[in-house]
Amino acid sequence: MDEKIIISIILGILVIVSGVQAIQLTSIKNDISEQKLSVSTQSTTTSTANTPSRSTTALPSSIKELPQMVGGC
Repeated sequence: MDEKIIISIILGILVIVSGVQAIQLTSIKNDISEQKLSVSTQSTTTSTANTPSRSTTALPSSIKELPQMVGGC
């Protein structure tokens, strides 16, 4: 097959998939609004320091055996 035909087919599939997802999203949005449900989000903030902190929670043995730096520089 020609490259342009393959790219056109892939692009067509992507457009169809995005259309189906848009329809599903609209359906979910309508279901939520009909049932008077609200979608709430919880935000949690975590602060990180430049120095690694030691946690007091018990770690599984498989995690304890890992080296400090894996493949990094």
